[in-house]
Amino acid sequence: MKRIFRFVCLLLFAITGTAYGHAHILKSDPANKSTVHQSPKNVVLEFNEKVQVTVLTMQKGEGKAQALVPLPRAAVKTISVPMPVVDAGSYTINWRATGDDGHVVSGQVMFTLAPDTAAGSGKSK
Repeated sequence: MKRIFRFVCLLLFAITGTAYGHAHILKSDPANKSTVHQSPKNVVLEFNEKVQVTVLTMQKGEGKAQALVPLPRAAVKTISVPMPVVDAGSYTINWRATGDDGHVVSGQVMFTLAPDTAAGSGKSK
């Protein structure tokens, strides 16, 4: 009887773990809620499992979202996509991806480019 109980508990734990085991972001560059001092050359997102990224956009403040491309064609754990040179301000990078389990997940990374080091501020004195 104890063996059956243990098996059922283990089975329930495995099912529950799978249900909550959706893909999620582990880290990013630029880091979420960070302040950077130069315009990032790339946005890098690292996930806990392979995902197929379907949407990657960047927007400054309340401005219009700009697509970041090219996106990888295959499922990957880490993506690196070129970013345009940006001016000082607050930015949000929005992403959407499909995990190995078929579930669609999304999120955002926010960062600020410090005003004293924005693109074009490297003027000679």
